[in-house]
Amino acid sequence: MSKKLLEHIHNPKDLRKLDVAQLAKLAKELREFIIDIVSVKEGHLGASLGVVELTIALHYVFDTPNDLLVWDVGHQAYGHKILTERRTKFDTNRQLGGISGFPRRSESVYDTFGVGHSSTAISAALGMAIASQLKGENKHHIAVIGDASIASGMAFEGLNHAGVTDADLLVILNDNAIGIDPSVGALKNYLTAVKEGKNPKDNNMMKSLNFDYSGPIDGHDLPLLIKELERLKKVKGPKFLHIITTKGKGLQQAEEDQVKYHAPGKFDATTGEIHKKSEENLPPKFQDVFGLTLVELAKNNEKIIGITPAMPSGSSMKFMMEAFPKRAFDVGIAEQHAVTLSAGMATQGMVVFCNIYSTFLQRAYDQVIHDVALQNLPVIFCLDRAGLVGEDGATHHGVFDLAYLRCIPNMIIYAPKDEMELQNILYTASLGLKHPIAIRYPRGRGKNADWKLPTDFQKIEIGKSQKLKKGKNVAILSTGTIADNVTAALNEMEDSENHFAHYHFGFVKPLDEKKLHKICDKFSTLITVEDGVTTGGFGSAVLEFAAKNDYVNEIFLCGVPDYFIEHGTVDELQQFCNIDVDGLKSLFSGLLEEEEEED
Repeated sequence: MSKKLLEHIHNPKDLRKLDVAQLAKLAKELREFIIDIVSVKEGHLGASLGVVELTIALHYVFDTPNDLLVWDVGHQAYGHKILTERRTKFDTNRQLGGISGFPRRSESVYDTFGVGHSSTAISAALGMAIASQLKGENKHHIAVIGDASIASGMAFEGLNHAGVTDADLLVILNDNAIGIDPSVGALKNYLTAVKEGKNPKDNNMMKSLNFDYSGPIDGHDLPLLIKELERLKKVKGPKFLHIITTKGKGLQQAEEDQVKYHAPGKFDATTGEIHKKSEENLPPKFQDVFGLTLVELAKNNEKIIGITPAMPSGSSMKFMMEAFPKRAFDVGIAEQHAVTLSAGMATQGMVVFCNIYSTFLQRAYDQVIHDVALQNLPVIFCLDRAGLVGEDGATHHGVFDLAYLRCIPNMIIYAPKDEMELQNILYTASLGLKHPIAIRYPRGRGKNADWKLPTDFQKIEIGKSQKLKKGKNVAILSTGTIADNVTAALNEMEDSENHFAHYHFGFVKPLDEKKLHKICDKFSTLITVEDGVTTGGFGSAVLEFAAKNDYVNEIFLCGVPDYFIEHGTVDELQQFCNIDVDGLKSLFSGLLEEEEEED
């Protein structure tokens, strides 16, 4: 029989057969297992290492899956997945066809709620607890949330409601002073004071909200955790346990550089050293083009402001924060606040660049409509991670932005095809626009290895498209960086030179209707290509134009189909959506053959 405890644990029932004295050894093995696989397969590391003891204690004390456990965000749920019947396939984590990097209801009965965006756990677990009461079920309900996520408005809404119920809800605050970047704000300062014993016991926020508060306690002390959880099982009504953990616990480098080791890529499992990739002669990341260009523009315009909701490193707003700390703000995980804060500044004549991941702007949709567009305030939304983002999967793809923004009056929408267009649209927006604008660009690197900040920027004419290639028979209309795939597909095709014209519609709104009239008059067949959903996206805009103007052209829409796309590499997912080079080439070739047969 193997001496390794983890090999004999397939689910929490096996875990509960162990003595408490054995759990420290199991924690060490679980950490090593996570490190070994993530070092090779990549993924989120630090968050899961920090909650190993908590994960074991929760499944040891509570009767999961009968008792319902909700992990906020889910970055920290790797240990949970391994202990709940997924150890043998954990090496497929985040890979095409493998298990998800986040908890998913369809994947396991132990994943009680699908997560990926922050601050949903308290509301979800409270909903479960109230439902259990109504059904007369005797269950425990636990929400685990981090100190960065609990500062979000939705978390407070859940706490506010829970405090006036008698629901069996346990909220566990995993306090490590960091989300992806270090936590910020007054609540963070409050929690720091609590940890340091500088806050009076009777001045406790959670007690004021009618929670039975306990802590802070050491979240790496397994016997103490288990003792406290056993006590809380017997306490009625809403309960709040404050635990202190170290993100990256058990891997020295991950403890010392918690930002870098949130999702470090491939690294040496023994030393923790990240495998360096040569960045020599590589094109820049779109994020860095944004961040460096913003700093350059801000040097010459004192009214320029930068705002990000908790993503200064990922969005490269960090450059602005370093260069102009009084004019750049990390507002924490608070997308709604970020948007309306931007609107407030815009009313006072400030030039506000609000940088939010495309998938997270969804969380502030009403604010975009009600606080920005309705008042026609020229906020500049910079939507990072637009399109298919890869291994984070359905919760993080930025594929809905074109569709959900296009229907909003006053909104300008622009998708640059390359780094130069990104910097020039940022410059154009900084000069002052009459309307709000959303600029969307993808995760990762561009194509121009020789990119550098220009000495002079070029102003872009609003609503103007570009002809990239001449052709006689079929017009291909693309928006954004997916133009690269179109160009590559055409270059690989024989006899495509005279047949296909290619147009870049950077502006999805306003559309270049003057050019569209010419295209629809000249070409009987049009193909639209986008890296967003075709339902309501750029292709839909072209179809609407054609219908409105009584054109009867044959129009093919290429993009993300009408269902949620799972996780995999960007190349794999583009292939799945038939917007990779080979998929487009196949479509173009098929049309070419049809035309030749007709001739």
